[in-house]
Amino acid sequence: MSLYLSIAIIVLIFVVIFQIAKASEYVSILKGEEASRKQNNKINGFLMVVFLVLGFVGVYVCNEMLFSKTFLAREASSVQGEKVDQMLWITLIITGIVFIITQFLLFWFAYKYQENENRKVYFFAHSTKLELIWTAIPAITLTVLVVFGLRNWFYFTGDAPKEAMVVEVTGKQFGWIFRYPGKDAVFGKKYYKNIDPATNSVGIVWEDTYAQDDILTEQTMYVVKGKPVKLIIGSRDVVHDVGLTHFRLKMDAVPGIPTTMWFTPKFTTKEMREKTGNPNFTYEISCDQMCGNGHYSMKGVVEVVDQEEYDMWLAKQKPQYYTAFPDKDPEAAKAAATVAKDSTAKAATAKM
Repeated sequence: MSLYLSIAIIVLIFVVIFQIAKASEYVSILKGEEASRKQNNKINGFLMVVFLVLGFVGVYVCNEMLFSKTFLAREASSVQGEKVDQMLWITLIITGIVFIITQFLLFWFAYKYQENENRKVYFFAHSTKLELIWTAIPAITLTVLVVFGLRNWFYFTGDAPKEAMVVEVTGKQFGWIFRYPGKDAVFGKKYYKNIDPATNSVGIVWEDTYAQDDILTEQTMYVVKGKPVKLIIGSRDVVHDVGLTHFRLKMDAVPGIPTTMWFTPKFTTKEMREKTGNPNFTYEISCDQMCGNGHYSMKGVVEVVDQEEYDMWLAKQKPQYYTAFPDKDPEAAKAAATVAKDSTAKAATAKM
């Protein structure tokens, strides 16, 4: 029913517009084409000024209403993100000034230079100086902005500090897998043919001794406040994109081609909950590249904690090797030995 109603409303709007156009045409015939054209020209010139004023008022009102809902209303949650915000503000200021000037001139000129019988048209064919000005100034400005962007890009994707922790991020349809090096601080080798969704989600080569203490988690990544973290990013199926909006960073996750970036978190998750007044606040890791039907649901969490909390969390994690081969888990073997010992003791007691 609502579909038919919407179609009827659309048809009615077109009919009204058509009737107004026809009425305007009849008025032109009655008044005379010349007189009608001059009158419409004055009305259009006045409306241009009205649109100019209403447009600027609308921009201001929308900014006042919606700015607090944007990420720019809060500072970046990483040291590197501060540079992105700085670059974005510079771009917004420059383009904002250009926008205001050009829109003002566009609508004001349409009003000021409307048709007038007492004014002759000025024929302006060519000006090399003017063309150089409006070509050179934008070119120089854009070059400066590009240099800012490239400088930041090479900074984020360059070598991380030596003390940086390293986390491998792997995208999949439709989630995230995080791998941490074990006590040896070295990632083991992996091979895509070894991928097993149940026990080996990134295809680790178990024969590599460096791989046997690697830790895998899904959907939640733990990092430390104030400590640089380097992300080694990849994908096991299609192209994804690691989006870290609160940290102002993003990077493609491409199958077979590792990409990297690094950042330094400024606030823990608990501190951000206090700063935002939102007890449910979480840092989100999203997929910023259309990757399939479940793209909308591809979200993860970044938990920023202090060093002590991170050490406690890491101590509780079990290497993925023991998940794939539970019989080689020393804790499991120890528990089994304890159970066997207790059973023997009970049997001996029962005989007595």
